[in-house]
Amino acid sequence: MNLPKCESRTLEQVKEHYEIEKDLASKLRNASKEERQYLYTSLYDELFQRVQHHPQLLQKASSQEQARAITFKMNLLKRFLHQQSIFLEVGPGDCSLAFNVARYVKKVYAVDVSYEITANSVKPENFQLMISDGCSIPVPKNSVDVVYSDNVIEHLHPDDALAQLQNIYHALNPGGVFICVTPNRFYGPHDISRYFDKVATGFHLKEYTISELAEICKMIGFKKLQMMLSVKEFVLPILLPVFPFRWLEAVLHWLPTSASQQVSRWFPIKILLHINLVATK
Repeated sequence: MNLPKCESRTLEQVKEHYEIEKDLASKLRNASKEERQYLYTSLYDELFQRVQHHPQLLQKASSQEQARAITFKMNLLKRFLHQQSIFLEVGPGDCSLAFNVARYVKKVYAVDVSYEITANSVKPENFQLMISDGCSIPVPKNSVDVVYSDNVIEHLHPDDALAQLQNIYHALNPGGVFICVTPNRFYGPHDISRYFDKVATGFHLKEYTISELAEICKMIGFKKLQMMLSVKEFVLPILLPVFPFRWLEAVLHWLPTSASQQVSRWFPIKILLHINLVATK
């Protein structure tokens, strides 16, 4: 097996990561709701401790890659932020984005399942890290203007994902926005198992489509659903309605599986399918 150029690790390191993550993910998939409340934190801590070459840990050493990632995310977010905004990031990773946003808003919350990745970080005064069980959003109801979730929802058990989205909805002020960024299942899998399996078997417990997320958000109570299009660091300056993207998915759904996968991985279609969903309360 040949690794893509974007993968800086050796094949042996990637295999080690895959085996460890697949084993830990199976424990999470098979756990009860009560067990998952504790396992999200313990299993992710164990992953980062055992896989010292994990990409999220290696990113700390690459200031160029970190700057590019922050630029893209700020381009997604800046239209929604102002000096009095209360901002909340779900699954903040090393918190580099949250620290950057803190320069432009009144208050920043970061909600994660693990202290491990931010253990040695210097935190801004208007920043607060809060530990969750994977479902809870431990802030007062109707207290947040913007919630941002980037590549988080696919890591949750589907039951926990629904509970987390409901808690996000309750945390938002009326008129507040939830921005959900996640890869589309049509061109997956996207976790470490992409090198080895046809469906996600690592910590992506469920990968979604635009249609699936839109239906969940509507069920929870969000009033307006829109999409942002992005290419690298560029973000289209207007928000688009969701229905054309759902039509595209409907066409792909009815194609033979091999054809659907091939079409969905074609670069222009992949851009359209990548999920930058904006849900307004």
